[in-house]
Amino acid sequence: MRTVVVGASSGLGRCIAKGLAERGGQVAVLARRYDRLIEAAKESGPGTLAIACDVTDEGSVHSAVEEAATGLGGIDALVYTVGVGPLGRLADIDAATWRQTLDSNVVGAALVTSAAIPHLVESKGVAAYLSSVSASMTPPWPGLGAYIVSKAALDKLVEAWRAEHPELGFTRVIVGECAGGEGDAMTGFANHWDPELAAEFGPVWLDRNYFNGHLLDVETLIHVLDSVLRVGATASVPSVTVAARVGGIPIPNLD
Repeated sequence: MRTVVVGASSGLGRCIAKGLAERGGQVAVLARRYDRLIEAAKESGPGTLAIACDVTDEGSVHSAVEEAATGLGGIDALVYTVGVGPLGRLADIDAATWRQTLDSNVVGAALVTSAAIPHLVESKGVAAYLSSVSASMTPPWPGLGAYIVSKAALDKLVEAWRAEHPELGFTRVIVGECAGGEGDAMTGFANHWDPELAAEFGPVWLDRNYFNGHLLDVETLIHVLDSVLRVGATASVPSVTVAARVGGIPIPNLD
């Protein structure tokens, strides 16, 4: 399977790219930070393509996707893993932060998909997008309003693409809390959070049982995602949820 993984320089995207390559896939890794991307491609094994791509720049997106399609000989699957999550009260979030969040999490996904559509149509392929339990399975988390709004918009974007291209497989992958791998493969989602705000909101999330204290095993996420991609457009998998059960037992749930 010829797969393009966007947002693969670190975190879950890097883990997913490596995991799909280990399962025999031909992988192109796309991200803005090219130095990290080169290392991610090396980790994924020989033949993995590293292509610089800024998902907020339409020209960068189109050239990167075309380079990936040429290098892979086509595209069977697209995986969009980008997730910017600023921490802050909605009243304090400025326009620049809103734009960065929506441009990365939603507009970028739309641009990448648009660029990949001709190749996916040719291969009768599939596209999967990482969403979050906070966007659809729990009440909104205080402090993560901008992120949750963007992921809710992403969920609708996936549905809209499916409505216009029912011949393709479009899957929303709802992911629970997951630390990812080690080193640069560890999630950097909270790296830029204000420690004081994190200390304020963290106990609220725990008190409301939004977070049960257990982290998803990233290998389980990769296994479920690989299965969804292999099903492709031959069956309808509009949504799949992968989250940790209390006691640390990971459970996938296909809707």
